[in-house]
Amino acid sequence: MTDDLSDRDRLPPDLVTLLADWPRAGWSDVPGFEGLSAFWLDRHLGFRDLMSGLRLDAEHMSGGRIDPQRWQGRLLRGGEQLVQGLIGHHQVEDASYFPAMLELEPRLARGFELLDRDHHALDALLDGFVGSANDALQAQDPREAALAFHASLAPFERQLIRHLEDEEDLIIPVILKHQMG
Repeated sequence: MTDDLSDRDRLPPDLVTLLADWPRAGWSDVPGFEGLSAFWLDRHLGFRDLMSGLRLDAEHMSGGRIDPQRWQGRLLRGGEQLVQGLIGHHQVEDASYFPAMLELEPRLARGFELLDRDHHALDALLDGFVGSANDALQAQDPREAALAFHASLAPFERQLIRHLEDEEDLIIPVILKHQMG
């Protein structure tokens, strides 16, 4: 098993030890879940929804089922929300939440280092996403542009979803165990 985001299919077993005591299926039943845990999961759901919407819009555009100007507007707005949202979310995690969690659970240091490396990998993927979106917005043929943009989304979406799931499996049990909010 690898720690690299592009090859990882789950967290290594030593990083999900808390998940055994705080399984995902029971998170919403834990007192205090509605605070920070629910907020974190809602943010992640928002990123998943934005990715899904961008992918579906590109499919609709490439199939001629959406007006090109409407697609471009949705791509511009959704892309900006995704990029700015992820950058801001990761900055807050790296500067505030992860250091606080590391103090509470020092045995998970490698997990927080892994998430930090993920953030750097996602920064590079975001740069590629912005380039692909800009190419699509400036293309002469919107249908062809949508096909190319759609193809560029797959590796980014796969790695983003992997990161979000792994981050949830690492940090939500910490939040619940220590009643962080």
